[in-house]
Amino acid sequence: MLAHDDTIAAIATPPGVGGIGIVRVSGPNAGDICRALFKSPVAKGFLQSHHLYHGDIISPETGRVIDEVLIALMRGPHSYTGEDVLEIHCHGGHLIPLVVLNEVIKAGGRPAQPGEFTKRAYLNGRMDLSQAEAVMELIAARTDRGRALAIFGLKGKLSEQLQSIRSDLIGILSSLESTIDFNEEDISPSPGPDRTLPDDMDDIITRITSLLATYREGKLFRDGLTAVITGRPNVGKSSLLNILLGERRAIVTPIPGTTRDFIEETINIKGILVTLTDTAGVRKSGEAIEQEGIAFVWEKVLAADMVIILIDGSVPLTEEDVEVIDRNRGKRVVLAVNKSDLPHRVTGAQLDELIPGVKPLWISAKYGDGIDELKERIYTTALDGGEGSATDVILTNLRHKNALEKTAASLATAHASLSSGDSPELAAFDVKEALDHLGDIVGGTTAEDVLDRIFSTFCVGK
Repeated sequence: MLAHDDTIAAIATPPGVGGIGIVRVSGPNAGDICRALFKSPVAKGFLQSHHLYHGDIISPETGRVIDEVLIALMRGPHSYTGEDVLEIHCHGGHLIPLVVLNEVIKAGGRPAQPGEFTKRAYLNGRMDLSQAEAVMELIAARTDRGRALAIFGLKGKLSEQLQSIRSDLIGILSSLESTIDFNEEDISPSPGPDRTLPDDMDDIITRITSLLATYREGKLFRDGLTAVITGRPNVGKSSLLNILLGERRAIVTPIPGTTRDFIEETINIKGILVTLTDTAGVRKSGEAIEQEGIAFVWEKVLAADMVIILIDGSVPLTEEDVEVIDRNRGKRVVLAVNKSDLPHRVTGAQLDELIPGVKPLWISAKYGDGIDELKERIYTTALDGGEGSATDVILTNLRHKNALEKTAASLATAHASLSSGDSPELAAFDVKEALDHLGDIVGGTTAEDVLDRIFSTFCVGK
């Protein structure tokens, strides 16, 4: 355990009016600060670890009561940071937690930096770096699926898989280095590297590749996606937005050009946060304001992860319909044909000729027909036609993805070196590099500036 000679303190609850505010303290002076500030007619003398005590926070300077509180003193190493931790549960609001924090600082604490509590937990061996990063992902989670993935990361599910890969890499390196040592003793003949090592390397590369394949799905569950609803005027884009949201958010009229600016709202589709954008209808217009709105459409479409093309199936296809389809070729597209409650004037054959490989879905934005199927189509299209991974170990962090790609690349170089009959020393060097890249994920080889950058993204008090 790495000891720290200073004691940090911060407000651990969000700012604003609330029932409870928590001031968190961690470090060697936590117990002394507790004894200096906390007074209770019931809790006298030695405080048991991990017990809640009721009493008052008293200003040592004036002897006045600052607040009536509950406190818990959690002695290390059995605490979040691995150090002595004091939590003061005071009343919430703008003032009380700040006054209590000021008293803690005067009694021997110092203001904590963003993420410093979790950084101490990592440095003290309470968690590895991937688990520490999962803490922030848990706090930032906006869907239940995102929360579940963060919990699996926090509980060390990813770490377990990485540790298994690391153990196998160490075994390969040991085998290579024993061959090198044998050669240096100048004993003839040399046994050469174990012939199973290339197969062992292939197996590890396959396991890493399987992990890497989950990243796009993990990123979707963590960050969500943007989807633009586009089409010519009066096909029902605003009605579709309203029914997807379950509320009247966009103005709906039969007048073309009603939507001038774009409207953005977010819905949760099976754990993926989808930001929907309702846009102006695409048509040729001489009105400057409407032209600007249409220009916005193409900008939003260009930046979107997905485009929902809406067509009015009750009338024949128009030049504007064809233009919308043409300008979205190559993008991730969901094709919806609206007004299914009316006689069909558009056929599947026509649409297949215009945009092959994209199966149209008939819906009614007015009556809600096909909306559940549309949500399912958005979900499966986001996952490139899949249903989502069955495993709970899914990469969500770009830093982890980059490190695993480097691990696999170094191991592939080692494999090629062995297969070419090069000196085992060269392969051993590449396997060591693979181990270093793997260590970057859990923190075994992570540079201090990288650690600072990671923990600086945390909130103060965590």
